[in-house]
Amino acid sequence: MILSILAASLPLLLFIFAGLFSPGPNVVMLTTSGARFGFRATLPHLMGVPIGTGLLVTASVLGVQSILFALPAIEFTIKLISADWILWFSRKLINASRAKAQNSDRPFTFSQAILFQVVNPKVWAVALAASVGFSSDLNIWAEAARLFLGFSLINLFVCLFWTTAGHLLAGYLQRPVIWRTF
Repeated sequence: MILSILAASLPLLLFIFAGLFSPGPNVVMLTTSGARFGFRATLPHLMGVPIGTGLLVTASVLGVQSILFALPAIEFTIKLISADWILWFSRKLINASRAKAQNSDRPFTFSQAILFQVVNPKVWAVALAASVGFSSDLNIWAEAARLFLGFSLINLFVCLFWTTAGHLLAGYLQRPVIWRTF
């Protein structure tokens, strides 16, 4: 039975992996944080992303998508906040210097990483597409649990990969020209 559930879920799991592994706000932030602050300092951020993503997809399955479709102003507001945040973060990354990073900045906390998922447009897109496009014959609570586990576990792997990649890049980034390009 478990094997048949996994086989039936394979397209969903591949979709989740492709959606979360490809570059987006979480990937950029975790890679940058791993490079700037190290793996250990980024752990709270790393752990908050999969939990926040899992909670967001669970909320999507349990009806948030219906609310967003019924009240477009809420969806528009989320899009505005998301765009504003991406522009602010892009500017912050462009203007970052290593000295500044070592002295005053810090990675997201666990709760900040969870809350950030609410305004992360990529996670919304993948969560809504998965909850609508890959629905199963399970009851709504089982479906929510299936998507929570799928998103959280796959995103944990994705977050570990990108944070580790950033941490490993840190040594290479010691040269100022390379750091600025990164």
